[in-house]
Parts: sequence; structure tokens; C-alpha cells
Amino acid sequence: MNAIFYKEWIKTRWYFLLAVVTTLGFSGYCMLRINRVAELKGIEHVWEVMLQRDAIFIDLLQFVPLLVGILLAVVQFVPEMQRKCLKLTLHLPYPALRMIATMLLSGVMLLLICFGSNLLLMDTYLGSVLAPELKAHILLSALPWYLAGIAGYLLISWVCLEPSWKRRLPNLLITVLLLRVFFLSSTPEAYNSFLPWLAVYTLLTASFTWISIVRFKMGKQD
Repeated sequence: MNAIFYKEWIKTRWYFLLAVVTTLGFSGYCMLRINRVAELKGIEHVWEVMLQRDAIFIDLLQFVPLLVGILLAVVQFVPEMQRKCLKLTLHLPYPALRMIATMLLSGVMLLLICFGSNLLLMDTYLGSVLAPELKAHILLSALPWYLAGIAGYLLISWVCLEPSWKRRLPNLLITVLLLRVFFLSSTPEAYNSFLPWLAVYTLLTASFTWISIVRFKMGKQD
């Protein structure tokens, strides 16, 4: 298992570092926007806008985690398929299901570190200028976007590992429809009561990848 983690790290390390820097840049920019408004008009104005207009000031981040998750799947699995390394990987003396689960787990762990650094940055700054309720309002509004990033990674991994091009297009369509669930409402905290189920929904998307692996092992290729 350690060898698999190390192999996946070698493939994704530079993208991971770029993703962390980029997402922290977007998060930091959103915090600077809040800071600029606070300096120009006072922190009271920020509170007033949040309370009266339901503004959260981080709308720029909405699709960033999703894009990061999708690109990680592409970086991790497209070379695996192009170089036909997957067949060799699955013939190693290690259970295939556990092998794929470990590969996906390594990607999810990298995303959790990346997204966790974003949330930590926002939590630290917002906690210094806003009431706990307002800080929670912003972070809870952003949480479905980060779950979408993990779901996007798992679903695009399913598409990338599919051995047949004819099946990839329907799989991609299903992926778009499933990811749409995370963006049904733009209202802040609209998903609060649904967040536990949304987390379960996100984890269940990992099972789709096994369909592609079973088809690959059966020789379903173009």
C-alpha cells in the first residue's frame, strides 16, 4: 500500500503543489476583497451587507474546487491509460479492488489537504473580523463546492479509467448530471440540512470507478 501511495505521489506531486498555491491564491484574493471593503467603509459595512443582502464575498470560489478535482483525475489517470500501465498495475500481486481504492484514496487525501488549507485560511481571517455566526455562514456556504471537487475527481476518474471511448461519452454525461446536484441553488447555506447526505453521496461516487475496472478486466476495449 505504501508503494502505491508513493507511485501516485510521484505522478501528482507537481500538480498538487500547483493546486494548493492556486486555490490559496483564490481564497486569499477573496479575503483581500473583504479586507478592502472593511478598510474603505468599515467592518460594520461588511456585516451590514452580509445581513441585509445575504452576501458571502467568496462567490469567485464556486467552481474552483470542482476544476481542481477534475484536473487531478486527468493528471493521475490519463497517463495511466495512454501508456497502458493499468493492465500491468492490475496484474501486481495485490487485490484489484484494493489497488484502485488505494489509488483513489491517495487522490482524495491530496484534495482534502488542498481544500483544508483553503478553509483554514478563510477560517483564520474571517474569525478575526466577523462574528462566529457570520464566519460559519460563509464556510458552510462554501462546503458543498469543496464536496463537488471531491465528487468531480471520483467521477472523472471513472470516465478516464473506462476502456471504451464509446462508453466514455455516456459516462461523461452522467457525470455532468450528478455534479449538477452540488449547484442546484446559489442561495448561501441552502444545503445545510442536506450536508450529511451530500457527503455520503460524494463518497458513493467512488463506486462508479469499479465498473470501469471490471469492464477493463473483461477486455472491453476499443
